[in-house]
Amino acid sequence: MAYNPDIHKRRSIRLKGYDYSQANFYFITICCDNNICRFGNIVKNEMILNDYGKIAYNQWEKLAKRFQNFELNVFQIMPNHIHGIIVLNDIVGASLAVAQNGGMDIRAGASPAPTIADIVGAYKSLVSNECLEIFKSKNETMGKLWHRNYYEHIIRNEQSYENISNYITNNPVNWQHDKFNNIQKDYK
Repeated sequence: MAYNPDIHKRRSIRLKGYDYSQANFYFITICCDNNICRFGNIVKNEMILNDYGKIAYNQWEKLAKRFQNFELNVFQIMPNHIHGIIVLNDIVGASLAVAQNGGMDIRAGASPAPTIADIVGAYKSLVSNECLEIFKSKNETMGKLWHRNYYEHIIRNEQSYENISNYITNNPVNWQHDKFNNIQKDYK
C-alpha cells in the first residue's frame, strides 16, 4: 500500500527545531530492512564481516573524505545494523583552517553544511549501490537493504559519550541480548 498521509500519520522522530548540521556528537543506528542479517555473523563474541559487511565498513570509513565537517569516531558494523558516533565540526572553522594553511577558502559560494540526514542518506545509498552490484553479478535480487529511517541521539555530555562508546564497542559481546538480534536471514 502506498503512503497516504491521511491514513499513515507518519511523524518525525527528530528533535523538533534542532539544526542537525550543527557541530556536535551524534549517536547513529542504521538498521537493515526487516532486520535481515546481511553484514556477517558474530563468532565467539567477534563480528566477522562478509563481503557486504566489508562494503558497509569501508564506506563508513570513507565518509570523512566525503564530508569536510565529519570526523570518524567509534563505530561497529553488526549483522543487521551499524552503530556509530558521528562528529560534526564547525564548517566555518574548518574553512578558516584550510584558508590559513594555504588552501582555498571554501566559504565563498560553498553549499550549506551537510546535515546528519545528508550523511546517513549518502552512506545508505553508497552501501546499497555497491552491494547491489554483487547481487547483480550473481543474478540475484537484493530487495531493500535498509530500513526506511535511522535512529539518532544527540550526545550532550562526556558521561553519555562514554556510555555510548562502551555500548558500541561491546555490542558484539552482547549480541545474544541485543534488541536487534532477531535473525531472519544470513547472507554469506
